[in-house]
Parts: sequence; C-alpha cells; structure tokens
Amino acid sequence: MTKEKVHIAPGAVVEDGRLEEEVSLEILRTAASLEHFLAEQLKAYDLTMKQYNVLRILRGAGQNGLCRNEVRARMIAPVPDATRLIDRLITAGYVQKDQNPDDKRFIATRITKSGLDLLQSMDQPILEIHRSQIGHLSKADLNQLSTLLQETRKKI
Repeated sequence: MTKEKVHIAPGAVVEDGRLEEEVSLEILRTAASLEHFLAEQLKAYDLTMKQYNVLRILRGAGQNGLCRNEVRARMIAPVPDATRLIDRLITAGYVQKDQNPDDKRFIATRITKSGLDLLQSMDQPILEIHRSQIGHLSKADLNQLSTLLQETRKKI
C-alpha cells in the first residue's frame, strides 16, 4: 500500500496525513521570519518586540489605560515578567502607572504623550515593513489568510 503524496508548495511533497504538520511548520517559519525582521527594525527605536507590543496595546486602550494583567493577556506572546517590561517603559518615559482614587487596588497603566509620539513616528515605517513582507498578496488573499489564522488560533 503506497501513501498518497500531497503537494504543499512548489517542489515540496508531503506524505498524506502529514499535511497539518507541514502547514504548522510553515506558519512557525513564517512567524519567526516576520518577527526577526521586525525586531531588527525596532532596534533603531531602541525597542524590543514585546515593548512595541505593549505600547500598541496601551495606545489602543485609550486614556483609561489597562491594569497590568489586562496588558499581559492582550500581548502577542504573554510574558511572566510583565511588571518588569512595563517598568522599563516607565523608565523610558513611554508609559505611566496611576492608582485609581476610587479603588486603590486598581493601578492603570497608560501610554504617555512621549510613547504616543514614538508610535506615531514609527507608524509609517512599520507599515512599509509589513507591506514589503506581505503586500504582494491580494486583499482577498490577506482577508482569507487572516480568517484562517484566526480560526486556527481559536482551536488552540
């Protein structure tokens, strides 16, 4: 009995039953490549990927900010040392923590004007990076890829 061969990419042959494994590996390789390239570009801004992720999360949260655990939960790759990560951004002047006067247990983490200015200066260059990486795909392909990746994440 011969196994059916499944073609996943030009020149690549995957044994039947191994397609899910190969697709998973392709996703991991692609994610690693995208992250590595972006991380290299972020060095010019003296930021790590995790710091950039936190700043974007806090910008999206608006003036109310978020507690540390909410920030951690929204991260692309949550880290156990979110407090230290946020503290480094506070030291850099990009983030501030404020205690809620009505509930002293709640400490809101907010992005500062300096943090907003930094992100604004980065927006266009980062967009160009993303376009250089995946801009060759059509809008329909990008929407389909996004949907497929979201559906995959829901099962994890």
